[in-house]
Amino acid sequence: MLAIFLQTLPFFLVIGVGYGAGRSGFFSEQATAYLTKFVFYFALSAMLFRFSANLSLSEIFDWRFVVAYLWGTGFVYALATLVALLRKLSAEEAAFEAQCAVIGNVGFLGVPMLILLLGPEAIGPVMLVLAIDLIVFGSLIVIIVTGTRDGRMSLGILRTVGLGLLKNPMIVSIVLGLGWSASGLQIPTVMNDFLSLLGAAATPGALFAIGASLASKSAERPFVAGWLSFNKLILHPLFVAFSALVLFPVDPYPAAVMITAASLPVAGNVYILAQHYGVAPQRVSASILISTAMAVITVSLVIGWVNGLY
Repeated sequence: MLAIFLQTLPFFLVIGVGYGAGRSGFFSEQATAYLTKFVFYFALSAMLFRFSANLSLSEIFDWRFVVAYLWGTGFVYALATLVALLRKLSAEEAAFEAQCAVIGNVGFLGVPMLILLLGPEAIGPVMLVLAIDLIVFGSLIVIIVTGTRDGRMSLGILRTVGLGLLKNPMIVSIVLGLGWSASGLQIPTVMNDFLSLLGAAATPGALFAIGASLASKSAERPFVAGWLSFNKLILHPLFVAFSALVLFPVDPYPAAVMITAASLPVAGNVYILAQHYGVAPQRVSASILISTAMAVITVSLVIGWVNGLY
């Protein structure tokens, strides 16, 4: 277990360096925003395109995997929603608390970290988890908030969801990469070297950006944020594991990757949405901060456990 902890520690140390740079003021919020844009639109997109261009859809897509992940995630989503509604919160607040409970930092933290720690074969399962999070649950939060405010479902909501997906560079990169793979064309050497060079900036850039962005967040309402962090770091991987290993048995290795992806801390894009809609941004901010700090230990424990599955 110590060896696994030491393997994961460098990733969190880079996050810590970013946090220190942001907290000290050496790296301003504006600088963090631009670094995040660079990683999101360029470095991470290049990495995802290159990975997916070397895979086929059949290597990535597995119905049993999708059903297992959706069941485990949906259960925790429903539980967090129920607890929020029992506390007399609005539907919008309940939706954001549920989002904190299940949406992990798969893009910025999971893709680079899990591929390095669990091996290159993790690429397919990690990208499938990322796609489900973005397409299913990323769309769901928009539908709930917009539908609640409009008082009804409309084509406008679906158009908003569709445009959001089309503008998401991670989704676009994966789709374009798979399209390239389906064409049967080899990536030219110069293009492959370019994508490798640009994509190599994704790991340190994303981790540093996570840390720097955390510097501007506060741990207000720590009790609620602690509950949401418990959902994300403990309950989410636990119920995903139950689903993938018992209810809808998935092959051991992709199941291990799925469970580890479910153990990641709350994603930063949940805060961006909370700020955009003006719904509980402080609560979401605190959940990201607390879950990321706790993940130094919990993610190592989960990786140590799943290593025995395959």
